[in-house]
Amino acid sequence: MLTQQPSAALPPRPLDELIAYFEGDYVALKDAKVSIMTHAFMYGTATFEGIRAYWNAEQGQLYGLFIREHVERIRNSAKMLLMEGLPTTDELVGIIVETIRRNGFREDAYIRPSFYKSTRAIGVKLHHLDHELYVIATPFGNYVDVEKGIRLMTSSWRRNADEALPARGKIVGGYVNMAFQKSEAELNGYDEALVLTPSGHASEGSAANLFIVRDGTLITPPVSDDILEGVTRKAILGLAADLGIPTEVRSIDRSELYICDEALLCGTGVQVSAATEVDHRPVGSGQIGPVARKISEAYFAAVRGSLPQYRSWLTPIG
Repeated sequence: MLTQQPSAALPPRPLDELIAYFEGDYVALKDAKVSIMTHAFMYGTATFEGIRAYWNAEQGQLYGLFIREHVERIRNSAKMLLMEGLPTTDELVGIIVETIRRNGFREDAYIRPSFYKSTRAIGVKLHHLDHELYVIATPFGNYVDVEKGIRLMTSSWRRNADEALPARGKIVGGYVNMAFQKSEAELNGYDEALVLTPSGHASEGSAANLFIVRDGTLITPPVSDDILEGVTRKAILGLAADLGIPTEVRSIDRSELYICDEALLCGTGVQVSAATEVDHRPVGSGQIGPVARKISEAYFAAVRGSLPQYRSWLTPIG
């Protein structure tokens, strides 16, 4: 079994009572509202991050995971959208930590900061528009069943190319591409999509980075294959090196998923999730393999503060 520690069973809190940071103040979520004329609502001109916080019941401590790294990435994404005058990295980290703290979570949580074009106007452009910031935080468990293994389907919808819509940026409008992929997979009875680049290389899941294992080596596509520069992906590469698992960054063909020994997806949402089937073909033995299991067990121990050598990943909230 994987060592994914479940959150404490708590009664659900009404969403409206959660505390959000909205346009310069901490408010109840029910009071964080925008006009339907807001540019980001009409055109998807916003960027966001997904951040997890993990509750360690034995320590009585909530840990925010890779907060600074996510902040640095959202600031880069905002640059792509011609947003200037952003909070500094330290200021934004402080806002996110304070939003989490005010909610008093004693369970796993998901945090979403977003810079969005707030001008109320019709017209497709990025320049000469105002922007604002919100941060929401909510209890959040597993996005997929990390202990069962997931079934992948190659999507007919290709990954948007970086020269069409920046793949390395978390641009809100770009996630419609991923919504097509995810729904196609689920409506066909699968758990997740395997997404190809326009040139036919394996790129990602619908919203997760991809790894395969061949002959004991952990392999992941390069950033030039239209992937998001994943925070979790970078951590997994480092974790694998610490565990003595060889790694390689190179393009992966679709057919390699059919003959690889193991495959896994990683990201804030899916966390570390082994794939056991691709397009009706078992991955390896059709069970969670030894490399994925080793990485997963170490990862979940690290994110809950149980491995001191990875405390740099974590920000204690309290």
